[in-house]
Parts: sequence; structure tokens; C-alpha cells
Amino acid sequence: MKKTLCSLSAFGFLPALGSLLVLSGLLTVQAGESTSNTAKLGWSTSAELGAITTSGNTKGTSITGKIDAKQELEQWSNDYTFSAFFKRDETEADDGQTLVETSAEKYAASAKGGYKLDKESARLFVYGSHVSDRFGAYTEYTTVAIGYGDELFKTETMSLEGEVGPGYYRGEKDLEETENGMIIRGAATYRWQISESARFKQTLSLEYGEDNRRSIAESSLTAKINGRMQMKAAFLVQNDTRVPVGKKKTDTQTSLTFVYSF
Repeated sequence: MKKTLCSLSAFGFLPALGSLLVLSGLLTVQAGESTSNTAKLGWSTSAELGAITTSGNTKGTSITGKIDAKQELEQWSNDYTFSAFFKRDETEADDGQTLVETSAEKYAASAKGGYKLDKESARLFVYGSHVSDRFGAYTEYTTVAIGYGDELFKTETMSLEGEVGPGYYRGEKDLEETENGMIIRGAATYRWQISESARFKQTLSLEYGEDNRRSIAESSLTAKINGRMQMKAAFLVQNDTRVPVGKKKTDTQTSLTFVYSF
């Protein structure tokens, strides 16, 4: 029962997140009716999936997936993401029986609405995210923030965006210990179009609070296979400065996935 409840807890945030998305959608439609903008409007979405199966001395299966959606309206620019990572290992007991156990189970979702200012790239944003990590230092972690974002520089092949603002976080640990408090959240995204078929992306976010400081960095290289299909190699690092005894401060994840854009 404990494992079932832990697994289902990953979806406990969906009603609240759904309300945020509905509210954002209503606001953006209203804003779009009253303003004009030359930016290309509409949705751009990508879905990625990767799986690794091992055999021999170590048997197991790991699956990772992500959905990334961006909505451009005349006055708003909205981003939505959902990702999941699951790992199951098989071991052989002394009596010869095969034991199957889950060693990783993580779900993450976020939504960000950016209100476009007079300057083309400037935004006022509202951001919300929730992470459910069954085996992590924090089993549940929620962040909300507001602030200002802008494009710091842009060339034909490179761009750098940054944002900063105040926020609030709430984290739950294994032993039902809860932390919460105000934070300063900063984030940056660097993009480099290496060639027509290859691009590099680096993201970094830092949430600075009195009890904990969480940083997340991801480096990815994407190569185009055809018009809609790409292959992506990524390396992600997450660090928390305050973790329970027996937990590591830093988690890493290396992935190779296929990405389909539509």
C-alpha cells in the first residue's frame, strides 16, 4: 500500500496545475484579442522517449520521457513541460528467486506564462513547478515564482535568455519533514544552432532560500534525423544543499532519446 500511495502521489498536484493552465489560457486568449504582435502565433510541441534495457550480471529497464509545449499568443508566451523517469532492477536472491524492485521513479511538471512588454523580448512571468521523486532527497517539491525575463544577447546562431524574481517553495522529505519559505529564483537558457541539423542547449536554474538552495543544470545536443524526428543526448545535474542523512546532495541523469516535433 505504501508503494502504491507513493506512486499515486506523483499525480496529486495535477488538479492545482490544471487550474493554473486553465487560468493562464483564459487570460492569454483575452489578451490576444486586444493587442497585436508580429510574432508567429500558435503551438509548437515536442515529445521525447528513451529506454535502456540491461542483461547479464545486472538486469533492468529504465524509461525516460518528456513533453515540451510552447504557446505563442499576441500578448502572452506560455511554456508547459512534463517529464518522467522510471527504473526497475532485477536481482537474484540466494534461493534463486528473481526479485524485481523499483529503484527510481520521478515525475515533474511546470507551467510558465510570460506577459510580453513593449520591448520585443521582455517578459513579466509567473512560474509554477512540482516534482515528485520517490527516492529523492525531497519526495515532493513545489515552487512558484514571479519576475522579469529578457533576452540578454542574440546573434544569427546564438541566444541567451535570463529571468529573475521572488518566489515560494515547499518541500517534503522521507520522514514527513516539511520545509517552506521564500526564495529568489533565477534561470538562464543558452541556445546555439551549430548547423542546420545540430543544435546545443544549456539551461540553468537556481532557487535560493534560507533552508535550501536548489540548482538544476541540463546540457543537451540535438541532431535532426528528418523534418520532424531528432535524436537528443542530454546530461542533467540537480543539487540540493540541505538533504536528509543518508541522501546525496547531487543527482545526475544521462539520457539518449528520440524527439518528435509537431
